[in-house]
Amino acid sequence: MKKEILERYEQSEDGAFIIDVSTQRVEDLYNDFDKRSHFLKKDLSEDLVAYLVESVSEIGKNRFIIQFNFETQEADASLSRVQNSIENFFIYMQELEYRKMRTMMRSSFIFLLIGIVLATLSILLNQSEFAKESVTTAVIAEGLTVAAWVSLWEALATFLIKWMPLKKKIALFKNITNAAIRFTFHANIQQ
Repeated sequence: MKKEILERYEQSEDGAFIIDVSTQRVEDLYNDFDKRSHFLKKDLSEDLVAYLVESVSEIGKNRFIIQFNFETQEADASLSRVQNSIENFFIYMQELEYRKMRTMMRSSFIFLLIGIVLATLSILLNQSEFAKESVTTAVIAEGLTVAAWVSLWEALATFLIKWMPLKKKIALFKNITNAAIRFTFHANIQQ
């Protein structure tokens, strides 16, 4: 299946896969809602971002080039801005994922602490003479045990499983940030 997906992409002379992005002009690569903003402050088009992310996901760990094909000749300054925009946008996306990961790890650590406290209380309550004499205390001790396991499981699930997709996204965004970018120009020839 992977080979069939990769066959959809052209390859350069040195074997790198080419992610083709074709448009009329540089302005088409940016969101319309911030037309008056300077290029360096504009957001990339959501369609462009989604296309790049999906393409790089398909290509996986293989080398790739992002190739922009414009119908009109663009100034070197505009092309430099495109390159900077791609790099800055995906550095920003990496930072957002790092923040999510830090928040997730922080909440996981809190769950771990809560689980340890609840487990300790449960053990102490189960070992007390008062728990053996009172049904209510025994039920509370069992409830604390269940709550401790739920809290510890949440912490463990985050440490073992939940952070992996964020790490993969960060790696994907780094690949796009560091990608080689080239530009081609194809004038519309009408007869």
